Amino acid sequence: MATLRLDKLICDMGAASRKEAKSLIRFGRVLVNGAAAAPETKVDADKDSVTLDGAPVIYKKYRYFMLNKPIGLVTATEDKKQKTVLDLFPPELRKLELFPVGRLDKDTGGLLLITNDGDFAHRVISPKSEVWKQYYAVVEGIPDENDARAFAGGITLADGTRCLPARLELLGGSACHVFVMEGKYHQVRRMLASRGKPVTELRRVRIGGLPLDDDLPEGDFRELDENELCKVFIGIDNNY
Repeated sequence: MATLRLDKLICDMGAASRKEAKSLIRFGRVLVNGAAAAPETKVDADKDSVTLDGAPVIYKKYRYFMLNKPIGLVTATEDKKQKTVLDLFPPELRKLELFPVGRLDKDTGGLLLITNDGDFAHRVISPKSEVWKQYYAVVEGIPDENDARAFAGGITLADGTRCLPARLELLGGSACHVFVMEGKYHQVRRMLASRGKPVTELRRVRIGGLPLDDDLPEGDFRELDENELCKVFIGIDNNY
């Protein structure tokens, strides 16, 4: 890779702001190949060893995060009137040009992927990739086998929009799981409403084979490892 300034590398990895990175370097807490360096030192992240307080700083061009989206935030990079999911991230990460992968509407919570990798996002979103998204829904009324068969055949919405075949899993009472591999506007809500089952609660709980981390509090995020990224493109089971 091309060389880059040491302070920029520290900043780009989300370890500190640019100003903080300069301070860390000047205080000798950042070492390049075991030696102190200046903030403007050029480093090759593929060849040079960089540590912060003794811990390796590994350069990553692309970043991938799991966010447990709370209800009430807009899924967008910015909005003049409302808070967005990116407002949950510190400035040093927002500057990496992160964006949400697909959308969850304001009243829907749960698993949302955040990245700066456009190719990855396209693969996740595109129906051609057949990445299933699983939602937990609570509705008015009781979903039944007739609804499940309608989902399997492909729902046509009131405006004529045709949805690809989906899966409705009955959980008992008014709860169900919905599996779709598209991301049409308010799709899950509209599909259930078309069956006379308006949604009262909706959360996304899985993308492909990657479940929402049960230990991740609402409103928090964490970085995904390589194994978890692979799970995104693995089906939950073979019953689709």
